[in-house]
Amino acid sequence: MNSVARDGKPGLTALASLRRFVRPRAVRERCELCDAEIADEHSHLVEPSDRRLVCACEACAILFSGQGVTKYRRVPRRVRFLPDFRLSDAAWEGLNLPINLAFFLHSTPAGRVVALYPSPAGATESQVAPEEWEALTAENPALRDFEPDVEALLVNRIGEARECYRVGIDECYKLVGLIRTHWRGLSGGQAAWDEIGRFFAGLKERETHA
Repeated sequence: MNSVARDGKPGLTALASLRRFVRPRAVRERCELCDAEIADEHSHLVEPSDRRLVCACEACAILFSGQGVTKYRRVPRRVRFLPDFRLSDAAWEGLNLPINLAFFLHSTPAGRVVALYPSPAGATESQVAPEEWEALTAENPALRDFEPDVEALLVNRIGEARECYRVGIDECYKLVGLIRTHWRGLSGGQAAWDEIGRFFAGLKERETHA
């Protein structure tokens, strides 16, 4: 039987009242180390052995901020656009990549620099000739300051773009995820290219100097 409110109108039944409290809440991400709830914008850790990214709260992330040998390493959140980065067409060709979009990082487990490029299937690894990378580093000594395993040189040479960024590898895998999600057919489709354009515009907007 319906209850009656003071104004004489039918009130909520007990079942309807309970439903107000059992409606599904928006799913919130949680720290993968301590299970604390975390904000949409949060830190990431990487497990260098397999490059697996882990979402972390600030309290857990700070434990892995040092340079010591640990299972995880904290991914820096800084973003740097590198307008003066020197990468000629000939140098790019020497890196022998099948597409004009890739990121490069020094892998401690592999003991070398690796290149990865996004594809509809995910991130694909490509070999980097040591002499080509040494030549690029000689042109751009700042590459020696990149943190191994957690920072990458992200290069966008799609169309007329000639852009280079210093970013945490979580940004690179975010780009990989966008392409994997939105790519359609052989050419990708307009939605995929729009997402790629928004991604790089967002990087420039978020540029930090930390």
